Amino acid sequence: MIRIDAENLSERENYKLLTGTVIPRPIALVTTLSEDGVLNAAPFSYFNIVTADPPLISVSVQRKRGIRKDTSRHAIARGEFVVHIADESYVEKLNATAASLPPEESEVALAGLTAVPGERISVPGIAEARVRLECVLEQAIPLGGTAEAPAADLLIGRVVRYHLHESIADERNHIDAAALQPVSRLAGASYAKLGELFEVERPS
Repeated sequence: MIRIDAENLSERENYKLLTGTVIPRPIALVTTLSEDGVLNAAPFSYFNIVTADPPLISVSVQRKRGIRKDTSRHAIARGEFVVHIADESYVEKLNATAASLPPEESEVALAGLTAVPGERISVPGIAEARVRLECVLEQAIPLGGTAEAPAADLLIGRVVRYHLHESIADERNHIDAAALQPVSRLAGASYAKLGELFEVERPS
């Protein structure tokens, strides 16, 4: 085994090791709404479930030199955001939302995505996604970096409404993973499809 002490590495070196080994990572396309009503969208692969009671999910939004990105700033100011699960049907448009735009321009418009009104919250979602989760902000936790310039904002969202495309869910709301066609993030510019499925029974 190769042994590496993390404290001896730069931020970029740690980033490469983490994104190369913690794989595959689910991708959240997050929409937020600015105070001026501009619909922001950006993809994040530092994303997962926190708990089901209540239904909480986490999105870690990295800062730039200690400065919050639009996603964090809008989510914290409005207390709401929408998480969409990345899937094959719109992955190219999703990738386009990663472009760096000024705050007054919408990544949704740039990518050619279709906004749909929120139902339980004021933030619109994206029609192309087969799954979207309307969330209210439970907590925003600055982490890493220094006290003066944290490295990230960990957004904890409480899901208040699920939107599931009819093609991926049955009458009991069981999700068909093959129909969803989720896309995951690897390192660099690499992504992965769902791939072969197998089952391993948990011990009793």
